[in-house]
Amino acid sequence: MKKNLPWLAFLLIATVWILVRHNRGTEYNSVTGLVFGTIYHITYQHDKDLKAEIESKLKSFDYSLSPFNDSSVISRINRNERMETDSFFRECFNRSMEIAKETEGAFDITVAPLVNAWGFGFKKGAFPDSATIDSLLRITGYEKIRLEGNEIVKEDPRVMLNCSAVAKGYAVDVVAKLLEDKGIKNFMVDIGGEVVVRGRNPEGNLWRIGINKPVDEPANQELQTILALTDVGIATSGNYRNFYYKDGKKYAHTIDPHTGYPALHSILSSTVIAKDCMTADALATAFMVMGLEKAKAFCDAHPEIEAYFIYSGEDGTPRTCQTKGMAKYIQGEEKIDAEGRKP
Repeated sequence: MKKNLPWLAFLLIATVWILVRHNRGTEYNSVTGLVFGTIYHITYQHDKDLKAEIESKLKSFDYSLSPFNDSSVISRINRNERMETDSFFRECFNRSMEIAKETEGAFDITVAPLVNAWGFGFKKGAFPDSATIDSLLRITGYEKIRLEGNEIVKEDPRVMLNCSAVAKGYAVDVVAKLLEDKGIKNFMVDIGGEVVVRGRNPEGNLWRIGINKPVDEPANQELQTILALTDVGIATSGNYRNFYYKDGKKYAHTIDPHTGYPALHSILSSTVIAKDCMTADALATAFMVMGLEKAKAFCDAHPEIEAYFIYSGEDGTPRTCQTKGMAKYIQGEEKIDAEGRKP
């Protein structure tokens, strides 16, 4: 019997070691890289490095929807090349058309010529005059383009598409689906600040996402508040960094498709929480165009959408406003009521 004791002790230790490893669970991995001119950061619970697969998926996405890629589907459509679209383009296009209708054209991917004219697109334009704006408005409008089968049909060949206000959010959803298809339940996908979170973070808690204060200095990353959440998409749009001054007037990059001019509302940034990041991304931009009151009315009519707005008060002081359901996501001392007051 004594001769077997060392062997039994070894088996006991091995069993305990296996149980401990099993209970500890799979470690989290993190991958970081560059895509679409911005940084992506992805954290996920899995036992393999998936960076190569993630970047392969993003490369395919880039060849579909990047206006900076001359060979992409969207670039070829803008050049009026007849071609069949791919599944990435079709899903993005169809959802963009739905959101355009829901927002009464505040979100519109045919705004590309106007964006370029104001110098915010992939072509640096001169400061446009009113005649130029009026001319470009005639070829702007989501009703002027449609998808027939797998091909795009334009009412006017000068119509151009720009999916920049929705593509990053959609790319986040695409990577999230890649991870879900592998059975991964806990992850965060962040591409340039557009985010999808699922499950729990490495500490076993809700994922924590910060909302930056709307300041002009890019180096200043001070947070306005922190959200704790899971199983949602979240996106922020702001007019406080991408802008320029001319004749003492500030022009921000969000173009109103109805007027052809940069939106001049009081909202400095809008953060949107939705079921998917593509919807959150598009609505965050639409709300910048709508202005605070119309954006709040839209959220009231769509209770599945939560939003947090930072806007300029009448005295120029930044203030905040949020949907009622947003309170459950806001953490600690930063929690405020629906009118932007701390309790």
